[in-house]
Amino acid sequence: MARFETLIRARMLILLHLGVLPFYGQKAPPSPDKAWPVSTDPRFKAETPKISTPSPTLDSSQVYTLAELVDVAERTNPDTRVVWERAKAKAAAVGIANSALFPTIAAMASASINQYSLFFGKFYHEDTTLFPATLNLSYTVLDFGARGARIDAAKANLLAADFAFNDTHRRIIFNVAEAYYQLLEAQGQEDAAQATLKDAQTVQDAIEAKLTNGFATLPDTLEARAATAQARYELASIRGLEESARGALATAMGVSPAVTFRIEDVTKVPIAESIEDPVQTVMERALAQRPDLLAQVAQLRATEGEVQRARSANYPTLSFSGYWGHTNGLGQQRFDVPARSAIYPYQAQLSLSWTIFDGGARHNEIARTESERRAAQSQLVSSRNEIENEIWASYTNLKTAQEQQEAADALLQAADQSYAAAMRSFQAGVRTFIDVTTAQRDLARARAAQVIARVHLLSTAADLAFRTADPIPGAQH
Repeated sequence: MARFETLIRARMLILLHLGVLPFYGQKAPPSPDKAWPVSTDPRFKAETPKISTPSPTLDSSQVYTLAELVDVAERTNPDTRVVWERAKAKAAAVGIANSALFPTIAAMASASINQYSLFFGKFYHEDTTLFPATLNLSYTVLDFGARGARIDAAKANLLAADFAFNDTHRRIIFNVAEAYYQLLEAQGQEDAAQATLKDAQTVQDAIEAKLTNGFATLPDTLEARAATAQARYELASIRGLEESARGALATAMGVSPAVTFRIEDVTKVPIAESIEDPVQTVMERALAQRPDLLAQVAQLRATEGEVQRARSANYPTLSFSGYWGHTNGLGQQRFDVPARSAIYPYQAQLSLSWTIFDGGARHNEIARTESERRAAQSQLVSSRNEIENEIWASYTNLKTAQEQQEAADALLQAADQSYAAAMRSFQAGVRTFIDVTTAQRDLARARAAQVIARVHLLSTAADLAFRTADPIPGAQH
C-alpha cells in the first residue's frame, strides 16, 4: 500500500511539473485579514492581450465637438456590443419558437451485418445484411396555444432587448456629454484662473512701480505678491482637475486616458434655448419614449406569454407522426442460395396526450408565472413614478440654471467694469490698493461663477434631454 501511494505521488508531481494539472492542489486564503500570494498561471497573462481591443486614435491637432466624441464612443464602447449580441440572441430565440409551427423531418440510414449459428439436431449457419433507410415526420397539430404563447414571449423578449440596446446608446451619449461638460468647466476655470493671474500680476507690477517711486508701502507690495502667488497656485490646481476630467471623458468614450485630444472652448458651445413646454407635457413625452420603460412594458408582455404557456399545459396535445422507409436485405444459409428482399415500410399515427395528474406541478407553474407578471406590473408602476420624479427635478434644475446663467453674466459684466474703474482710479491715486484687490477678487469669483453657471446650464439641459429620451443638444449630428 505504501509503495502504491508513493507511486501516485510521483506521478502527480510529474504532471504538475509538466503543467498538465496547473490548478491541482490550490488552496484558499487561510484568513481574511491578509492578502494571499496566488500563483498565476502564465497562460492567464497570455490571454489578457487577446481580450483587449485596439482603441481608435484621436488627432491631437483636431478640435473635437461633442457630436464627434459621441460618434467615437458609440463605435468603441464595449457596452454597445454586449447589448447588440444579446439582441441577436433574442432574435434567434424567436426563430426557435417559430420553428415549432412546422413539422420535423428526420432521415435515418444504417447498415448491419448479422451472423449466427444454431446447434439443434444439425448445424445451421446464417448470414444477413440489412440496409434500411427511413424518413420520420412529427408534427404537433393542436396544443391549445402553447406554441403561440412561446412565440409571443420570445417576440416580447426580443423587443425588450431592442429597447435595451437603444437605452445603452442613450446612456453612453449622456455619459460622454456629462464628462464633456466637466472637461469644459475645467477648461473654463483654467481660462478664468489665467485671467486672474494676469490681473494679479498687473496689480503687483503697479504696486512695485509705486513702491519704487515712494507712493506705496512694503506691506501693500507683499500682499500683491501673495495674491499673485495664490493665483498661480489656483491655476496649477485647476490644471490637475482638467487632466482628470480629460481622462474621465476618454474612459467614457472607451479610449485610453493617455490619448491626447482637444475640445472646443466653452464660450463656443451654444446655450440651449429656454424650455417652453410645461412639465406635464415633458413627462408625457418621456413616458411615451423612454427605452428603459418600454423595455419593461415588453417584459410585461413576455410574462403574459409565459402565463398563457403555463395554462395551456392543462389541456391535451394532439400530434401526428409517421415514417416511410426502404430496406434492402440479403440473407444466406449454409449451402443454400442467397435470398434478397426489398421492403417499403410506412406508418401514420395520431397521438393524443393529456397529463391528468402531475403532483401540482402545472398549478404551481401557473402561480409562479402569474406572480412574475404581477411583479413586472408593479415594477412598471414604480419605474413610471420614478421617471416622473426625475423629470420634475431635472425640469426644475434647468429653470434654475437658466436664471443663474443670466445672473452670472450680469455679475461678470459688473465685476469687470468695477475692476477696470478701480484700476484706473488706483493708477490716478484716487483709490487705495485694498480697493483694487477687492475688485480683483470679485472679478475672479465672477469669472468662475460665469463658467460654472454656463456649464451647469449645458449639463442640466443634457440631463433633462436624457431623462426625457430626447436628443441631447449638440451630441448628435
